[in-house]
Amino acid sequence: MTSRQQHSFPRQYARTQRFTLGAPRSFTVAPDGSRVVFLRSPSGTSRANRLWVLDLSGPGGAAGPEGPAVEREVADPEALLGGADEELSAEERARRERTREGSGGIVGYAVDAAVELAAFTLSGRLFTAELRAGTVRELPAPGPVIDPRPAPDGRHLAYVVDGALRVIGAEGDGDRELAAPEDGHVTYGLAEFIAAEEMGRTRGFWWSPESDRLLVARADDRAVRRWWISDPAHPDRRPAEVAYPAAGTDNAEVRLLLLGLDGSRTEVEWDRERYPYLARVHWSAAGPPLLLVQSRDQRSLRYLAVDSESGATRTVREDTDPVWLELLPGVPAWTPDGRLVRITDQGDEEGGARVLAVGDRVLTGAATQICAVLDIGADDLLVSATAGEAADAPETGEVHVYRVGERGAERISEGPGVHGAVRSGGVTVLVSAVPGEPGSRARVLRDGERVAELVSYAERPALSPRLTLTEAGPDRIPCAVLLPSAWREGDGPLPVLLDPYGGPHGRRVLAAHHPHLTSQWFAEQGFAVVVADGRGTPGRSPAWEKAIAGRLTRTLDDQVAALRALAGRFPLDLDRVAIRGWSFGGWLAGLAVLRRPDVFHAAVVGAPVTDQRLYDTHYTERYLGLPQEAPEAYAANSLVTDDGLAAPENPARPMMIVHGLADDNVVMAHTLRLSSALLAAGRPHEVLPLTGVTHITPQEQVAENLLLLQVDFLKRSLGLPRD
Repeated sequence: MTSRQQHSFPRQYARTQRFTLGAPRSFTVAPDGSRVVFLRSPSGTSRANRLWVLDLSGPGGAAGPEGPAVEREVADPEALLGGADEELSAEERARRERTREGSGGIVGYAVDAAVELAAFTLSGRLFTAELRAGTVRELPAPGPVIDPRPAPDGRHLAYVVDGALRVIGAEGDGDRELAAPEDGHVTYGLAEFIAAEEMGRTRGFWWSPESDRLLVARADDRAVRRWWISDPAHPDRRPAEVAYPAAGTDNAEVRLLLLGLDGSRTEVEWDRERYPYLARVHWSAAGPPLLLVQSRDQRSLRYLAVDSESGATRTVREDTDPVWLELLPGVPAWTPDGRLVRITDQGDEEGGARVLAVGDRVLTGAATQICAVLDIGADDLLVSATAGEAADAPETGEVHVYRVGERGAERISEGPGVHGAVRSGGVTVLVSAVPGEPGSRARVLRDGERVAELVSYAERPALSPRLTLTEAGPDRIPCAVLLPSAWREGDGPLPVLLDPYGGPHGRRVLAAHHPHLTSQWFAEQGFAVVVADGRGTPGRSPAWEKAIAGRLTRTLDDQVAALRALAGRFPLDLDRVAIRGWSFGGWLAGLAVLRRPDVFHAAVVGAPVTDQRLYDTHYTERYLGLPQEAPEAYAANSLVTDDGLAAPENPARPMMIVHGLADDNVVMAHTLRLSSALLAAGRPHEVLPLTGVTHITPQEQVAENLLLLQVDFLKRSLGLPRD
């Protein structure tokens, strides 16, 4: 690979935000099937998302397949801001960090029940868009506005500013405060840190179907331990105060209130001491408000129906598990006829299945592992799922969309790939990413027939993966192997780079093109790259995920097992093996060179959780319990203890530790403690601090140069020729 080619991909990868810019995203389908709303930036390098509508109406405006589908731009942030740069409040930046949102412009929107009115923010200002007419107006709301949402009837909007929940008329009239924080520790209508970071609940208020009341979360973080994140590059700036609930410490106290537009206020009652986590809220015309609350040890979930007059709750169902229960997208919810929809784990410890249940009936079996409920119709449900261990044939890395009814599951996505969907009113947006083609396709189907395909402006990458998806060893560990495009049989073995995430909620072995681009770029530098999804990663079975309970280090055992099993089938030089990773993958890379220096000879350790006591409650306690009750588990799974630093007779291996100084998720203290422990043990290492960088690295120059520095370190550490 020439020097220009070596640099071109990192630059393109950074400039396009991993080739996501310009691709349509965030789809909503109108219930009458007349239009699809979505976001898309105008080019593959523009970060400013615009709001678009795809009209599916036939002649005269009647919904139908008769007329051609037409894309309309509804809102352009540059025009609405008069060309001014966006200004984000600290609260908005934090919200985007929790969702790993790196783009700009209109990054999210909410709609009324008819999908005729959309609401969004720009620079903390409140805008609405009439989706049929394509007109946009700014409402005179105090700012900075966060998370505006229209009522189902479209007559009012609720939003949050400075921790207070407010309501304004859709015409800009009658703005008023429904709930104001009593002090600086309380917020109304926002998801607290743990809900947004770990539970997948990014919102804090929900409209009633009648549009006259709201369920509103009240979060009080006064008991949460305070941390301070400073920017050493700017000593003149005050450190940022962060309420961070580390493992074993207090969480924010979360309550739920029923607030009426008439000023009424009723608190929702449940056993918050036993079930402190408010995980999900669902409110539809099909039944009473529905809550999913979770115990702190995450072994019990309770489904609660709310009396919307008194605030009292009754238990609809309770699920328990001796290890833990996952929180999954799209559930719980009611079917149109009032039955409870949930996803639950069934089966023995050897495998089991994650199944879809409606009312008292389980509708799927061990042949599929349900990942999410995508839509609930009158006659069926739309779900995403992977092939379970009981499937007839392995589908390594594939995710499919199924229609599930009383007669079982029917797959509607075709061919190897990673598929997802949004559906309403007989119209489905099917989004598919496949191994042999760059990007993804967003096809619009009506009653199963394609009527349109949304245009993507995403750039084509400068390279394509030379990808083999396979399984390794007796445990059938899902793996992806990538070789240099120029490598041919007879060229001999290659130095190996393991490139995993390798942990919970982080599946990397996917039957798609883009997830493997960075791995392929490393392959082009002369490596055989191996990505392995061992125990703890999702999509295989509940037992596969839960095998790491108390022992996160089992993930390293599976990396070693996959490496050795693949060595007989691929040109892997086991005398030159490196590993790189970020976040959990960074912890795994550090663990690899400290615990198994007989296998691993160098590591890039990115944003690692080195001391498990410094990571948050909901994540860490799920796997290790409370540190007060299981200190030995925390020691055994940390990198900064005697166990973590391994026996002194083990040879030291080169480590490059990379961390963003502004990271409020995995704070810089993790890397500093590891570096201090390594120094005390006399182990050489390198630390690369990233000024102004959080847990994600959207900055173009940082993202580009970080790849180049990593490959230089790896070649230097393994004694390979450097360009």
